[in-house]
Amino acid sequence: MQLLQVGPTFPKTPFLISKSSPNGGVVGILSSKKLSLLYDTNHSLASSHRHERCKWASLNQSISSSISTKAASVDAGAPAISPVTAEKDVLAALSEIIDPDFGTDIVSCGFVKDMNIDESMGEVSFRLELTTPACPVKDMFEEKANEVVAKLPWVKNVNVTMSAQPAKPVFAEQVPMGLRTISNIVAVSSCKGGVGKSTVAVNLAFTLAGMGARVGIFDADVYGPSLPTMVSPENRLLEMNPEKRTIIPVDYLGVKLVSFGFAGEGRAIMRGPMVSGVINQLLTTAEWGELDYLVIDMPPGTGDIHLTLCQVVPLSAAVIVTTPQKLSFIDVAKGVRMFSKLKVPCIAVVENMCHFDADGKRHYPFGRGSGSQVVEQFGIPHLFDLPIRPTLSASGDSGIPEVVADPQGEVSKTFQELGVCVVQQCAKIRQQVSTAVTYDKSIKAIRVKVPDSDDEFLLHPATVRRNDRSAQSVDEWTGEQKLKYNDVPEDIEPEDIRPMGNYAVSIDWPDGFCQVS
Repeated sequence: MQLLQVGPTFPKTPFLISKSSPNGGVVGILSSKKLSLLYDTNHSLASSHRHERCKWASLNQSISSSISTKAASVDAGAPAISPVTAEKDVLAALSEIIDPDFGTDIVSCGFVKDMNIDESMGEVSFRLELTTPACPVKDMFEEKANEVVAKLPWVKNVNVTMSAQPAKPVFAEQVPMGLRTISNIVAVSSCKGGVGKSTVAVNLAFTLAGMGARVGIFDADVYGPSLPTMVSPENRLLEMNPEKRTIIPVDYLGVKLVSFGFAGEGRAIMRGPMVSGVINQLLTTAEWGELDYLVIDMPPGTGDIHLTLCQVVPLSAAVIVTTPQKLSFIDVAKGVRMFSKLKVPCIAVVENMCHFDADGKRHYPFGRGSGSQVVEQFGIPHLFDLPIRPTLSASGDSGIPEVVADPQGEVSKTFQELGVCVVQQCAKIRQQVSTAVTYDKSIKAIRVKVPDSDDEFLLHPATVRRNDRSAQSVDEWTGEQKLKYNDVPEDIEPEDIRPMGNYAVSIDWPDGFCQVS
C-alpha cells in the first residue's frame, strides 16, 4: 500500500498525529497496540457476595469449601453467570487462537460470528467465518475452538460451525461486472515458452479445487491455447447466453474453464489490438459466478495481452514458472520486473524439470540455481521444485491433470504445498489491502498501517485533502495550487475510504471530490 504523500504546501497543519491526549486532542506519533479482553471483575465480586448471603439464610446446608463459578444465584432458576460475562469468557478463550497468516487472534480478525449462549444450560454455539474455504488450517481452528471454549468451567456443550466469506474482490467497484464475484485472481506466468507454465496453472487450479475452493481457469494464450489439450470436458465448446449476452464457461470436475480453444475452429490470425479485445471479451463477459480463485494461464512474453490483463483485471498475485537454464532466468526476470511495475506481488517461484532420480541418486541434467536466483534477486518468499516425470508430461496430453490422476503422488504433494502457499499469501495480501488505510472516527484521524510491519501512522484528514496533487487541485501547466488552504475546513472528515489495487486508495469527501492517493 502506497503511503499518502504530503508535500510542503501547507506547513502550518500537522501531518502526523497520534493517540488522544487527556483533553481529547491528538498529539505525537502513535504505534498500534493490541487491546486484550477484560473480565467483568465487579460482576464476579457481586456474585460472590450474593452467594455468601444465600449460605447465611440456609444454615441447615453444609458450608462449601470453595466458591465455584457454577454456583447458583439467589433466585431459583436464574443463570449461574450473566450473559455479558459469559460472552467475554468465550471471546477471551477464542482470542488464544492465533491465525498463522495474519499473526492475530481469530477474534480480532473478525472470524467469530453468530454467537449464541445459553448460560443456564451451559451451551455455546458460534460460527467461524474464514477468508476462504480452502484455508489449510480450518480443521485446526475448529478443533482448537472446541477445546478452549470447553475448558470454561460453566460450559457443558460447544457447537462450532465453519464457513467462508462470500467471494468478492476487495475493490469491487473498480472491476468489470463479470469479475465482481471473484475473490482472488492469480496469474501464472513465465515469459518464456515451453517451461511448463500451463501445466503448473492447470494443476494448481485443480489442487485449489481439491482443497474446497471454487475455482476457474482462464487460458489467456490466443495464439496457442493449451487448455483444450490438458483437460477433457464432455462439452468442448463455449456457449452464449442470448438474453444476457454472456459466455457460459466449460466445466470439468467442477472447475470452470474459458479458452479461445473452446471457441470453435477459428484460427487466431490477428494483430495486437484485436487480441486484446478478444481477451477482454472472453474474460469479462464469462459467467464465472462466485469464485474463490481464478487462475490465469498467461501467454509467453510481456506484450499487449499482459498489459491488457493487468489493466482490466485486479490481479491479486502472480506465480512465476521457470526452468534451471540461464536462458529461462533471463526471460523470467523480465516478467518479474513487469509485475513489479504493475504493482502485482509475486508470491512463489516454481522451478520445473529441475531433477530426476535414478540408481539411488538425484540428477540435475539442466544445471541448478535458476529458481533460487529468482528468489534471491527479487525477494520472492517461496520456491517449489518439480521433477522430470514422464507421468507429469503425459498427463498434459491425456486431458487428465496429474493431481487428479495421482492425488497421493510426489508431484501432487508439491502442488499441495504450492496451493497452501497461494491461499496463505492471497489471504495476507487481502488483509493488508483492506486494513492498510482506515478512518478512526473516535480520534478523527486516518490510520495508515505500513505493510509487513507493526508501524502505524495517523494522518490529519484536512492535511490529506489539502495536499491532493490531481488536476482539480493543481494546475498541470503552471503548477499553481488551485485548491486554497481555507477551501478545506479544519474539521473535514472522509465519507469513505476504499482500496484501489494493492497500493492505492480512493477517498470520498463531503464536497463530492474523490481523491486517489
